Amino acid sequence: MQTYKGHIMANILVVDDAKVMRFHISKLLDELGHTVIAQAKDGHEAVEEFKKNRPDIITMDLEMPTSNNIKGGIGAVEKLIELDPSLIIIMISSQTHKDNISEALKKGAKNYINKPVTSEKLDEMITHLGF
Repeated sequence: MQTYKGHIMANILVVDDAKVMRFHISKLLDELGHTVIAQAKDGHEAVEEFKKNRPDIITMDLEMPTSNNIKGGIGAVEKLIELDPSLIIIMISSQTHKDNISEALKKGAKNYINKPVTSEKLDEMITHLGF
């Protein structure tokens, strides 16, 4: 098990439909010492990457287009939790609309971060989750 600055390092899948956000979040995670093992642009890709890579944590954009009958971030959470109920999913949202966030949490996401995503927010959340 790898550690960095006293923390356990996580293997993370970054899911966001915006390439620039995937790059930004991946860069921040890398700077914190975590390993981004894969990226996905929608829920369908997230499920495929999860099956291939089995990450410790998934960061999931709340607002994404429907892909292969997986409706956005909430649909992806639902599908992923069916595959692995213990999966750690952190929702990332620019929404202040709490209903969608609470729906994602009911479906199995562990917590959420509001955009803009910062190194401090990610570090605090991942540390809180035991990494």
